[in-house]
Amino acid sequence: MSVFLTIPEDKRIYSGKHFFLIYDGYPVSPGHILIISKEEKLDYFSLNKEEQNELTSLIQEAKRIIEKDHKPDGYNIGMNCGEAAGQTVMHFHCHVIPRFLGDMENPRGGIRHCIKGKGYY
Repeated sequence: MSVFLTIPEDKRIYSGKHFFLIYDGYPVSPGHILIISKEEKLDYFSLNKEEQNELTSLIQEAKRIIEKDHKPDGYNIGMNCGEAAGQTVMHFHCHVIPRFLGDMENPRGGIRHCIKGKGYY
């Protein structure tokens, strides 16, 4: 059984039809939220069209929740699909990570930095 399915209801900050939201246990920045599938689905490519559509609206919901307490200057939205991409929990989840000016020296390249040296262009 997936570790995500053991998350108690009182830790869930929002629930949709196919997903629930929690604050990340190891946040990259204040307000970092995970959108987690209620059923064990491996990754984004395992989601059906209805789930993909709901995911889009829940990214907006996560942003709304984050902005109740924080005023980010930007966001990273990410999904690791497969071990080679860094996925360690094999149950679909999407990261909504608020970003703040000055939280790193040079953010240019964003997620391109997942492979050393590819973020600079």
